[in-house]
Amino acid sequence: MERQEELRTRLQELGFDQVRFVRLERKEGEMELGLQSWLEAGFQGDMEWMERTKEKRKDPQLVLPGARSAVLLGVNYWPGNRAAGGAVKWARYALYQDYHDTMKAALISAAALIEEFYAVGQEDYRYYVDTGPVLERGWAERGGLGFVGKNAMLISREFGNWLFLAEILTRLDFLPDPALGRAESTASSAGAKEGSRVGLYCGKCTRCMEACPTNAIRTAGVVDARRCISYQTIENRGVIPRELRGGIGARIYGCDVCLEVCPWNRFAQESRRVLLHARYDLAELSLREILSLTPERFAEVFRKTPIKRTKLTGLLRNACIVAANTGAAYCLDLIVSHTRHASPLVRAHAVWAVYRLVEEEKARELLREARVAETDTLVLAEYLQEDEADDPA
Repeated sequence: MERQEELRTRLQELGFDQVRFVRLERKEGEMELGLQSWLEAGFQGDMEWMERTKEKRKDPQLVLPGARSAVLLGVNYWPGNRAAGGAVKWARYALYQDYHDTMKAALISAAALIEEFYAVGQEDYRYYVDTGPVLERGWAERGGLGFVGKNAMLISREFGNWLFLAEILTRLDFLPDPALGRAESTASSAGAKEGSRVGLYCGKCTRCMEACPTNAIRTAGVVDARRCISYQTIENRGVIPRELRGGIGARIYGCDVCLEVCPWNRFAQESRRVLLHARYDLAELSLREILSLTPERFAEVFRKTPIKRTKLTGLLRNACIVAANTGAAYCLDLIVSHTRHASPLVRAHAVWAVYRLVEEEKARELLREARVAETDTLVLAEYLQEDEADDPA
């Protein structure tokens, strides 16, 4: 126990804000059954890897044979009172260099400490930063790192909704930390299933469920990714459904709404940024700057950030939607030019945006040449849907 507590202290000194230990017991508990029902409902959308790795996620032995315990690690990324953007809004986690990369060095150091303390080898552990076949939030909840809120996020009583998670699966038998206990006042938490630990300390609050602009939170703790703004603006590499575009508002990359409204954020503390490298300058980019990006400029501006994941075409697609939603007529010339972009994905969303920034007849006039030249079925479908919307019959 003394050695384990010394390890905890050393890991915190590396920059991890929370360190907990959990025993990896194989069981069909709430998180495993929840994953299965979530997949069966198709809520994962195009994230096919969730289906491919579901058995590993349910059973850590398939990830690391002989696994007994995990070290659960949390890094606070709350940027304080800094805005996540003006006319263009970014998910707060995106205003850092990619945390997968910056936290990895600390994980390597953490693994070296485990080797030193317990005389084990590299074959005795596996570590991941949010990318492995592990039910991170579920194990973090079981280890007392926080509780799973009705927004399906892990909520820390010390840091609110703003934790990056990482874990080290090991063959060591650590003494487990206890999960948070159920507060009597939340035993009948509104929106949660009877006997569920989801919303453990949410009480009757349903702010996150009510605030979601696209109604993605189906029930407490269950998010339909297909309706989620974060999924649509980041994971979806294709056309964003027309019925969801308006709900995206000014959010160009990701969404923090269901996190922002949570009352537990009153305990949020500004990040120490020991393991994070801030890129708060990204929040100052104007919509015109984004719509004017070239491949070279995109690579330069977003180098080493998670935003590179969308690629330039995805970001331009999102920017067209934001321009339409915010009435950014000052960007009309750029959006019209994007109706002749090399990517059909960008052209399709540019067409939609033009029709929302100007009156129908003006839009037809501006797009006449682009429409005549268009051959892609994806883009033509956008024109046809505008025709149908304007047809009084």
